[in-house]
Amino acid sequence: MPINVLFDLLAPIYDRVIREPSIADLKQHLKLPNDGWLLDAGGGTGRVSSQIRSCVGSLVIADLSRPMLKQASRKQDCCFLQTSTDRLPFNSQSINRILVVDALHHFNDQFTAISEFMRILKPGGRLLIQEPDIHHPAVKMVAVMEKLALMGSHFHPWQEIKAMGETLGYNPQVHLDQGHTVWIIIDK
Repeated sequence: MPINVLFDLLAPIYDRVIREPSIADLKQHLKLPNDGWLLDAGGGTGRVSSQIRSCVGSLVIADLSRPMLKQASRKQDCCFLQTSTDRLPFNSQSINRILVVDALHHFNDQFTAISEFMRILKPGGRLLIQEPDIHHPAVKMVAVMEKLALMGSHFHPWQEIKAMGETLGYNPQVHLDQGHTVWIIIDK
């Protein structure tokens, strides 16, 4: 089943079944408040960015699933964009902060997505990627289930995600939390 079809089906119940990250950690890692633009890439229903909307000047939620974006539109005043991360419809150096929560493994080409994020990020801007840590046994089980469900997910160890940023000429910071989550921060 194509990933966008699955998320289209999950949209009405998604917020009730998916755990959100620590909002305090999110604000700290994103260096909020910031009065510029925040892109929530793969943001789905806006379950995370709706928690920090008041900390940014403007918010764009981008996702492939129209039903997920419809759910997001019920929560907040922001822009919604149905798009892939392979080629984002933003000018270079136009976004202050980019947030990717539990979504990078769903993108078709993670390296291309990170390249695009860095292209549109303003100098002094920050990309924050929060991903499940594939080294954790529970995450390995989720990865297997997603593979069996034909979701097309590609879970990378955090070391590989960090290396993608380094290949682009940046110095990513990595923070492992107490559970099964890794935060990767790339400053421009």
